[in-house]
Amino acid sequence: MSQQGIPLLCLSIVAVGAIAVYRGVGFNQAQATVAGQKVMGISRRPGASGTELEVVTKGTAVCEAGAAIAVGAALAMDAAGRVITASALTGAVGTLAVAAGGTAVTSAVANGAGSVSGAPTFTGGDLPQYIVGYALQAAGAAGEFIEILMN
Repeated sequence: MSQQGIPLLCLSIVAVGAIAVYRGVGFNQAQATVAGQKVMGISRRPGASGTELEVVTKGTAVCEAGAAIAVGAALAMDAAGRVITASALTGAVGTLAVAAGGTAVTSAVANGAGSVSGAPTFTGGDLPQYIVGYALQAAGAAGEFIEILMN
């Protein structure tokens, strides 16, 4: 697949641990190791611990696919720092549910009864998985390199 990218903004980092080429790099300057992890960008070249390298943070970047990916798919990181579809990640980690023996919480206002007074406050704006970007090319299987549009 593609070996091109159009980076609009690259940041220099000092690698914490080994970082493979075209993998997600977290804000801790280490290769992504948690599925759904929020990342700073995508590495442009490999680097050993303590070496300086660049990560693409805006524009398009070449990434290694962790599975088959369709064009236009929303992408997240897998546990090896590769991109996978966000829907595949949701299937792997499950969905939010009340644990067995837990108490379900309901809201009369959400169900249409009553009203909310005052300005509502929302907290916890980060989603449980971070969307890295969107696939500009398809991947038929893990290990292929594709170009993505960074989020």
